[in-house]
Amino acid sequence: MLNTYNMLASYLRARFGDDERGASLVEYALLVALIAVVCIVAVTFLGTSASSKFSKVGSSING
Repeated sequence: MLNTYNMLASYLRARFGDDERGASLVEYALLVALIAVVCIVAVTFLGTSASSKFSKVGSSING
């Protein structure tokens, strides 16, 4: 029984142990998600300020 386990474990290590493509993909996905969150937060905080400034400029042009 132990011999079968060792053979299966060594096969799985040889088959999947050296493959790091999935890890790189996860790292890039986390990086893109973090950038998206930062952009959304920046637009949320700066959006109200920019909207009020555009309104002031628009009213001064019209009036």
